[in-house]
Amino acid sequence: MPTATSQVVAQLQRSIARAIYGKEEAIQLSLITLLARGHLLIEDVPGVGKTTLAQALAKSFHCTFQRIQFTSDLLPSDVLGVSVYNPETREFEFRSGPIFANVVLADEINRTTPRTQSALLEAMNEAQVSIDGKTMALPQPFLVIATQNPVEHHGTYPLPESQLDRFLMRIKMGYPSPETEREILRKRVGVRGENPLDALEPVADVSEVLTMQDEVAHIKVDSSLHDYALEIVNRTRNSDLLALGVSPRGTLMLQRAAQARAFLDGRDYCLPDDFKKLAVPVFSHRVVASSRHASLQKKSETTESVLRDIVESVLVPL
Repeated sequence: MPTATSQVVAQLQRSIARAIYGKEEAIQLSLITLLARGHLLIEDVPGVGKTTLAQALAKSFHCTFQRIQFTSDLLPSDVLGVSVYNPETREFEFRSGPIFANVVLADEINRTTPRTQSALLEAMNEAQVSIDGKTMALPQPFLVIATQNPVEHHGTYPLPESQLDRFLMRIKMGYPSPETEREILRKRVGVRGENPLDALEPVADVSEVLTMQDEVAHIKVDSSLHDYALEIVNRTRNSDLLALGVSPRGTLMLQRAAQARAFLDGRDYCLPDDFKKLAVPVFSHRVVASSRHASLQKKSETTESVLRDIVESVLVPL
C-alpha cells in the first residue's frame, strides 16, 4: 500500500477513535465495511455508541450525511423521495429523500414496517433507486449504517433474511470497560457537556475513499484461501444446528471484507487470519439456527456460537 494511503487510513482510525473510546475493533470493522463497499448493521442495547460511531465515521471524511429515525409511520417516500407537482411549471418535480447521501444512518431500522424496510433493498444492493419509472444513481461512496436494539421487541418488525443479506456484516458495540467508562465520564461531564463529535474534522475526501475502495478490490487472494472460505460455508449449509446456511452472496462478502482487512493492515495480499477473524461478523446474520436449538438462548448468540465452532473446526491453510 502506498505511504500516502496508509496515512489516510491511520488518520481515519484516529479521527473516529477520538469520539468512540475503547472500541478499536468496532472502528476497524466499520472502516472495513466502508472500504469493501458494504453496509453495516450494529445490533446492541441503547446507549453504547451505535449512533455515535456512524456519525464519527461520516464526519471523518468530506461527505454528505443523513440520519433517518425509523418509526412505524415512516413511508417509503420519506426515505427515497417524492415527486411534487409545481403549479408554476405545470410539471412534477422530484424532491430527493435522505437516501441520497454518502453515509445514511438508519436508526432503529426494525421499528419501521416491512414495506418501508424494503425501500432500502435496491439502494443497498445496486446503489440506485427506482421512482416513478426512473432509475437514479446514488452518490458514491454509498454506505448504510443501520442500528437496532436486540432486547426490546415490542413494536418492532424483525428484518427478513433478504434484508439482512444486504449488510456486509453485523457487529455489536458491547459495554465499555470500567477504565474506558471512567475516561468517558472525565471527558464528557463538564460545565458545557462537550461532545467529542463537535471537534472532529474531515481527514479525507470522497475521491480518496473511492481510490481506496478500488485498491481493495485488487488485493490478491490465493486459491487456498478460496478453498478455506468455501469449506466454512459448506459446513454451515450441512450443519444440523443451522436451518439456513450461508448464501453465495455471503461468500463473496467474506472475500471483500478480508481484502479490506488486508488493506487496512498495509498488505496487498490476504492471509487466512483475514477470513477467520471476519467469518462470524460477516456470516452471523446470514444463517438461521434450527428450531430445536434456537430456543436454548438468544437467536443471535446461538448462530454466533455455532459459527465460531465451525470456524475453529476448519483446518487453516499454511
